[in-house]
Amino acid sequence: MRKIYILSDGTGRTASYALEAAMMQFQEMRDETDIEVFSEIRTLQQIDQIIEKASLEGALIIYSLVDEQSRQYMQTTCRHYIVETVDLMGPLLMKLSAHFEKQPAGTPGLYQQLNKEYFKRIDAIQFAFTHDDGQRIEELPKAEIVLVGVSRSFKTPLSIYLAYKGWFVANVPIILGIEPPPELFQFPPQRVFALTNSAFELSKLRQTRVEFLNGYAEDYASLEYVKNELAWAHNIYRKQPQWHVIHVSRKSIEEISMEILSYVRHNQNNLSS
Repeated sequence: MRKIYILSDGTGRTASYALEAAMMQFQEMRDETDIEVFSEIRTLQQIDQIIEKASLEGALIIYSLVDEQSRQYMQTTCRHYIVETVDLMGPLLMKLSAHFEKQPAGTPGLYQQLNKEYFKRIDAIQFAFTHDDGQRIEELPKAEIVLVGVSRSFKTPLSIYLAYKGWFVANVPIILGIEPPPELFQFPPQRVFALTNSAFELSKLRQTRVEFLNGYAEDYASLEYVKNELAWAHNIYRKQPQWHVIHVSRKSIEEISMEILSYVRHNQNNLSS
């Protein structure tokens, strides 16, 4: 069965109608195609969950998102997970913007000039991908922010979101029974953010992933294993009192990012005063 996801920040009708018209040219595939609609998408966490599911199921995502940041996040994250996409709204907004010589309402800077700030953001996004999950640990000193945490503590989506803000972010996993790399403890501790969650909520998040993997690595999602891994992580955190611990439970990616950046800027102001 071929999977197609429709993702929209509205009702999803526009994308559904467009797909329906296109499917008229592939009548023989209707019985072999499963279409799922995700409407009223408002957060990057929702987008993350859909992309991950699409990656595991080999789905094509057709999306209609007006918000520039959401579209860019969608494009970059789908490239990272090798998920095929069709952007219905972006090209149309670009053409209309050029035709009317106006920016789309609610999306300032959609076609900003290629200036220094723009290129820094591109570099930051590339940095986030190449320094995800402990990769290139020897280059950790190049980061402006380092995130640490156990699996499913939102390290990767936070890294990507902060990269869109122009920050160079690396993340390092905390794994039960394995000591973190020494490079982590040599990094300025006031720029390390230790992510945590409740054992129950983390177990639920992991269980969702296990279901996608058809039960593979089931122990990884068990409440007992999660409790042990969190205890291991918290023991590491306690030994680093200058790390800033953030509890991510019931917080959006945007909220957690604001907390991180607020703390970073506060430290920068203290150093400059």
